[in-house]
Amino acid sequence: MVSLERIRFVREQRIILDDVNIRMEPGEHWVILGRNGSGKTTLLELITGYQFPTSGKVEVLGNRYGEVDVREVRKHIGYISQSLIERLALKDPVLEVVATGEYAFLRFYQTIEPAVLEKAEGLLRQVGLHHLKDQPLGTLSQGERKKVILARALMLAPELLIMDEMCAGLDLFEREKLLKDIERIGEEHHCMMVYVTHHMEEIMPAFTHVALLEEGKLVAAGPKAEVLTDALLTRAYGIPVEIEWSRGRPWVRAI
Repeated sequence: MVSLERIRFVREQRIILDDVNIRMEPGEHWVILGRNGSGKTTLLELITGYQFPTSGKVEVLGNRYGEVDVREVRKHIGYISQSLIERLALKDPVLEVVATGEYAFLRFYQTIEPAVLEKAEGLLRQVGLHHLKDQPLGTLSQGERKKVILARALMLAPELLIMDEMCAGLDLFEREKLLKDIERIGEEHHCMMVYVTHHMEEIMPAFTHVALLEEGKLVAAGPKAEVLTDALLTRAYGIPVEIEWSRGRPWVRAI
């Protein structure tokens, strides 16, 4: 479903990604992991067609970028990022914010079709926030806002759901609630998930594969048990670490 072949990305003479090769197959759910500045978000921008590689090939959902209209491909991709959340109007009702996902608008300036509102209400029920549908987005907690954006991303029933640091800024309680929702949504909607994080404990059992980056280079990519090892993580993070597994989730500590 997603193929990144010999990807090199240079910005203002700085190499951001260098010879990155990743292939994500149907049925897999991926986590992109690495330190700050390792190229994680740039990788997502290449997959969504908001950036194009200096060299290499990007293929998403059977479409090779450079040969298709990426705007059409994006209609099949749900993309959640902090920058998107910051661009939404905090005064808008939660239901309208979710409904904008049907058209990739940031807000509505006309009457919303009843069928679109009905779909948005259904998705709010799925994330447990239907009771807040009429509240302004700005009155919600950070965790609730991110659930709203998750519901918004599902409006077009995406084949690929991309999430960039979804749990940033959340406390333990909000983080765990959101992670459970993400795991359940992936199962119910049958879409491939690609999740970027700094924190290994966010890798829920539903995630099957990991791509580990270090300063723009791919350290390893494959099944999570093969990538999340003491040796590879020590190399990627530059300090000695140990990893432990508990209930299907990895936990790391410096040593």
